[in-house]
Amino acid sequence: MKRGLLLIDRGSREDEVKGELSYICSKAKESGGYQFSDYCFLEVVPPYIEEGMENCFKQDIDTLTVVPYFLYPGKKVKLAVSKAIEMTSKSKMKIKIAKPITLHRSLLDIVNAKVDDIITKNKIIFSKNEIDVLLIGHGSKDPDAKTSLQYVVDGLQDSYRNVSLCWLEIEEPNIVEFMRDCIESNISQSKVNKLNKIYNVLLSTL
Repeated sequence: MKRGLLLIDRGSREDEVKGELSYICSKAKESGGYQFSDYCFLEVVPPYIEEGMENCFKQDIDTLTVVPYFLYPGKKVKLAVSKAIEMTSKSKMKIKIAKPITLHRSLLDIVNAKVDDIITKNKIIFSKNEIDVLLIGHGSKDPDAKTSLQYVVDGLQDSYRNVSLCWLEIEEPNIVEFMRDCIESNISQSKVNKLNKIYNVLLSTL
């Protein structure tokens, strides 16, 4: 059986996003035994979902797995899944739509890898139990979004001195509020400065 894979990303004008998705598709094709792999976007830039699905239908494959490439649930994920489902009626190909990448152990490994990379690049000499990690989520009105990132926070607590979560927008605390609360909660300014100098780990939805 010839299998295909399609990633649905939220969409970005940053060139590195396309480069990352191309790399993931290439590795997935190689390790997963897919005959075809590609990506498309929900919004911002083409190829959009309709074009991405149509391209898959033209391939010599029997089944297609569609993966919403989102870190946590929300209205954007639901919209992407809905659009993909609408397209399934246009082909007799067997199509499976996977769940978004949420509440998965691999997310902990990804964040740990990012932290290790920053430690190495910045020649940080602190041990991990002396390091604070701040996860910054994009923000969503969907209650499951917070649950998903809280899963990552909880899973990292034993590895670092402190792991906290704030949001870029929509939800609270936002970044400014978080830093202000750190100071008002009797955390010394030196600790706040140290937090800034060590690293901020950014996780965002697509």
